[in-house]
Amino acid sequence: MADETKKLTEKQEAFLEALCGEAKGNIRGAMSLAGYSENTKISEIVGSLKDEIVERSSLLLAMNAPKATFSMVDVLDDPGQMGARNAVSAATQILDRTGLVKKEQIQITTDTGGLFILPPKKEHDSEDSNTGDMGE
Repeated sequence: MADETKKLTEKQEAFLEALCGEAKGNIRGAMSLAGYSENTKISEIVGSLKDEIVERSSLLLAMNAPKATFSMVDVLDDPGQMGARNAVSAATQILDRTGLVKKEQIQITTDTGGLFILPPKKEHDSEDSNTGDMGE
């Protein structure tokens, strides 16, 4: 079975466009904008379009990554602005979810050499039972 692109109906496409656009994530609102009846169950629409919704949401995050980046840079220019902490937090979440995460490195330097203490190796069952777990 090869990967095939799912053929969407006009209503499904309109729903996805509205969901990530005018409806701003409101499922019932997007259904209404796409022309679905008020009696249509949300689960019917979302269930059949789950993969497309996730894909479009990921695209929406990626499209907002530059805005999130500028938001963080703006806080550098004016750290006292109202909501700066919230802006940085929201921007960080968006950038983390788009794969732009901060890089953490640990650097260890020494003049005198070093010593690493490793935990003891676990004994095999065939060895002396007196050298087993100390918690018994």
